[in-house]
Amino acid sequence: MEALSRIILMVLALLALPRAASAQQPAPYPVPDGISFRKATIWSEGTRMAAEVFVPASEQKLPTIIMAHGWGGTAALLREDAVAFAKAGYLVVTFDYRGWGESDARVILTAPEPAERPGNRFSAEVTELREIVDPLAEAADWFNAIHWVQGEPQSDTRRLGLWGSSFAGGLVVYVAGYDHRVKAVHSQVGPLDLRAGAALATGIGYDEATRRARGTLGYPKPGEIVVGNLRGAPIRDHFFSYSPADAISLAPDCAVQIVLASHEELFDNRTAVIDAYDRFKGAKKRLIVIPDITHYGIYGVARAEAQKLAVEWFDQHLKP
Repeated sequence: MEALSRIILMVLALLALPRAASAQQPAPYPVPDGISFRKATIWSEGTRMAAEVFVPASEQKLPTIIMAHGWGGTAALLREDAVAFAKAGYLVVTFDYRGWGESDARVILTAPEPAERPGNRFSAEVTELREIVDPLAEAADWFNAIHWVQGEPQSDTRRLGLWGSSFAGGLVVYVAGYDHRVKAVHSQVGPLDLRAGAALATGIGYDEATRRARGTLGYPKPGEIVVGNLRGAPIRDHFFSYSPADAISLAPDCAVQIVLASHEELFDNRTAVIDAYDRFKGAKKRLIVIPDITHYGIYGVARAEAQKLAVEWFDQHLKP
């Protein structure tokens, strides 16, 4: 059984080909009129992340929005929103977290290193950490996306905003708390405080962490479903030190907009979001509850409204 849980890889020198392509390649993305589109690579802790860049027709430096998906999503699902922001005059960067979508995954050794390692290079047996939910690793991916955009020639990095939805709605608040280059945040249907739920899983989380540290437990299999119908198993102990609700207080000068669904079914709006928002002392904050929608309604009946709210917020705080 242990062998079945391993994915055997050789070093990249032996696997110079890209990730195996399916027989049917997806159709090329149709670039909207007036918008340039390209794929890019962001390196996060030595691992390649797949990114997409949307730029309106302009020769000026542009305010910039970085976007990433929530629990179990991919950047390809964000194209409609990214195009809307680009049409509003923003340079937009979307990306897949390590181990998700088109991004490469972190790898760990599953066999001893060889004795000879000339130039610190060697072939090895490893397993990849794909489609798991690790908030600390995903936060690192956000920080590296911010670092990457600092080198984008057309990005006005003094006017940087983050957009996050669902689980990423908490991540963007967390990241803004620790990286003060972020000037504005739009967080929608995202929990900021998961500590109540994490406390219930404390025993399980610490037991898993102990077993993993002692080498008797591996990482979850790709795409496991253990929380509702959400794809991707959590690294539970990493949730114990992840708190957007505390991080928000570290960014009093950041403009923070929170958008919630009135009939949120995945968490309690009051304890998971509103209490933290009320404690936030920032002068530029706004809370909006969209009536008569559930969590996933933000991607359906309320998508256009949510886009409009985000554009208005970023226009107010990122444009002169």
